[in-house]
Amino acid sequence: MRLLVVNVNTTESMTKSIGEQAAAVASPGTEIVALTPDFGPESCEGNYESYLAAIAVMEKVRAYPEPFDAVIQAGYGEHGREGLQELLDVPVVDITEAAASTAQFLGHKYSVVTTLDRAVPLIEDRLKLAGLTDRLASVRASGLGVLDLERDPDAAVAAIVEQAAAAVEQDHAEVICLGCGGMAGLTEQVVARTGVPVVDGVAAAVTIAESLVRLGLKTSKVRTYAPPRPKQFKAWPPAN
Repeated sequence: MRLLVVNVNTTESMTKSIGEQAAAVASPGTEIVALTPDFGPESCEGNYESYLAAIAVMEKVRAYPEPFDAVIQAGYGEHGREGLQELLDVPVVDITEAAASTAQFLGHKYSVVTTLDRAVPLIEDRLKLAGLTDRLASVRASGLGVLDLERDPDAAVAAIVEQAAAAVEQDHAEVICLGCGGMAGLTEQVVARTGVPVVDGVAAAVTIAESLVRLGLKTSKVRTYAPPRPKQFKAWPPAN
């Protein structure tokens, strides 16, 4: 089984980290291929960057030359999953939805701890669109930018742990979702402080994707995610 795990930003070190987290939970025989878009922002922290990243991710997947069994979109609250589902018949799993759906098996209410406050509405919208907000306690921001997770990991851990604890103590969350692909690997610190289950979206997405492939399930093509209709595109794809 081969899974494509696609970072939504162009920071190679973050792609490497996401790939390592995915490989750590993958079953024997599952090959993880971590991909970085060829264009786009170094970090996604708003709607403009998210829409641009969605195009870059779709183009990167379309250009991949070898067969694959599923795709994981490794961006929290990002756009593009629906477009990938139109282009592909293999399962497409978004880490935002994977984390939230997994959390609901583990407790009554869950909270998401993310990066900047401006990302909160994007995550709330994606969860609402996916039908996953009924048991959402809160989405909390750590106040750190995506790249701060690498630049100052000690401060990042402290801020994320603080917000996770507040979600449990003040918002009555029983499960915490780490709301950024770059937070992969922080589960132990958050569990130690909060005492609740902590779901990493990358890890959850890998196990869900593997399950869908093993069950022989594919994306439905009868209506919503039918392939794009053949037509001419003006100046697309753009010239290199």
